[in-house]
Amino acid sequence: MELELALTAFVTLFVIIDPIGLTPLFVALTAGRTAKQRRGIAIRAVLTAAGLLAVFGVAGEFMLTKIGIGMPAFRISGGILLFLTAIEMLFEKRTPRREKTAEEDEGTDPAIFPIAMPLIGGPGAMTSMILLTGQYSGDIASQVMVHVVMLVVLLMVFLMFVTSGVMERILGHTGINLVTRLMGMFLAALSVQFVLDGLRDFGLYGL
Repeated sequence: MELELALTAFVTLFVIIDPIGLTPLFVALTAGRTAKQRRGIAIRAVLTAAGLLAVFGVAGEFMLTKIGIGMPAFRISGGILLFLTAIEMLFEKRTPRREKTAEEDEGTDPAIFPIAMPLIGGPGAMTSMILLTGQYSGDIASQVMVHVVMLVVLLMVFLMFVTSGVMERILGHTGINLVTRLMGMFLAALSVQFVLDGLRDFGLYGL
């Protein structure tokens, strides 16, 4: 059970955050910076995103309850949102949108905005944390596991950032596009599962 949870959380967060797809954007946002400056930006961005996602993982369901939204409804709407993200990845629409966001903040320290939010800790990642922890409401061990997996994914983001120049040369533009589309297929399947889970909680889906 714990292994299944860890794998589900890892695939979901890895696909949504997309460390590989973020790498060329990080390179563009930190153009002209020294290796030390890039490392500092990467540290600040990852730590900020970790704090943001942890808040949503811990208190996201509580906040939803306070405004009258049940978890089944959020699972269904979150699944739809994730499916739209998957479509963007499959048809290469997410990278141009991220690049536009990045360009709007060009010339300043990009660590907090736009790298930490919304490029790393965007709506999709926040939604995923609420959905993943919401599935195990009251199960502290499972919720801790989700947060540990989130930190592992963010560690991968950090490693990608600090080795971004090398990764960019190894994968090339074609390699990054291929990996992004493969991850989009996985995300599409996971998003449908979230919708089915929400329907089952409503009693509309019996499997």
